[in-house]
Amino acid sequence: ASWRGKDCDDIDSRRYPGRRTIDDAIADTNCNGIYGRDPETGRTYEEMWCNGTGQYGTLLLGDSVGAHFHLPPAWLNVTLLDRAVFDHLVFIVGNELDWPQHSATTGHLNISLLDVIDGPVDSIYLRLFERNRCNHRDYQNIGVNGARASAMADDIVKAVARNPNSDHPLFVTYELVGNDVCNGHPGTEHMTTPEEFYAENKEAFEYLDLHLPAGSKMVIYGIVDGRVLFDSMHDRIYPIGALRNDVTYAQFYTYLNCLGISPCFGWMNVNETMRNVTWERAIELNEALRKLIGNITLRNIEIAYVEDVISLVIDYWKSQGGETWQLIEPSDGFHSNQLANALSAKIIWEKLISDYPNWFPPINPNNQLILNKFGDQGGY
Repeated sequence: ASWRGKDCDDIDSRRYPGRRTIDDAIADTNCNGIYGRDPETGRTYEEMWCNGTGQYGTLLLGDSVGAHFHLPPAWLNVTLLDRAVFDHLVFIVGNELDWPQHSATTGHLNISLLDVIDGPVDSIYLRLFERNRCNHRDYQNIGVNGARASAMADDIVKAVARNPNSDHPLFVTYELVGNDVCNGHPGTEHMTTPEEFYAENKEAFEYLDLHLPAGSKMVIYGIVDGRVLFDSMHDRIYPIGALRNDVTYAQFYTYLNCLGISPCFGWMNVNETMRNVTWERAIELNEALRKLIGNITLRNIEIAYVEDVISLVIDYWKSQGGETWQLIEPSDGFHSNQLANALSAKIIWEKLISDYPNWFPPINPNNQLILNKFGDQGGY
């Protein structure tokens, strides 16, 4: 259930999160924990409390930022190392070091493994659930480590489980925020070109428009300005040097580049010129994405574009007295950490509520009735 809402019947293919209900008098056909018939009215609780309330599922399509990549710092910091930090090794590695259950889009669980991850949890899914408890368990996170536009068009969008005829619409976060300019190779030869970026995202958008229910919404993130990584981290101590304070992030970045295994040679680099060249290509790709959004006509999906969500988060955090480094994963000096994920959800939600108020149905007036009758609705 880390990646998708729990299926309540592995045998009956007609029962799954997000579907429009058939008859919930006996069985919970959409797995949201609301089923049965009211003895006074003879109507199903789903019909009474959910029908017509504007249900939405939540979908993340993207890369390791959307999947919430997190390598526990305690695994690298000898001052924190003990047996307990490896208690959940199999689970963590099985999820490829991703934590979608705590991410900005599909986070749904409070953090319990405090030895390996810590911080607040907030998400688009939780905001939609709080607005309408009928949305319970209706989430999918299809974030793939290393994903770029070619992978989005070829594979990622095709992994979405949604029937355009029988299911509720989706609120989609579409984010490719770095890998089209990030790789382990020097120079720009292995970066996506603007022409490729336009064509591959166009293919993905058109596929989604054919396969998502009418009324779906999609917020699209531009590539972020990753120069902030070196600017805020280069002179700080990397976890592996915590004992003697003798390894900086600048040295760590250089070591990864020397081995040819850096996730982003362009931005995790002591060479300022290379960092600026990488941002210049990112600007070109964002221009191509904006052009595509302006040109394309979609039938089933309304779209919105956010240029640089990380900059919005940083600006907000600084306004609260924080510093940029406090938002970056300490183990890789590259990804957004747990705090940044929670703040991203808050900032994007508030921006969309302000800029696109017609996207969001009213709060379900039956939420308290659902809570009273069904409690946690079966949990996760």
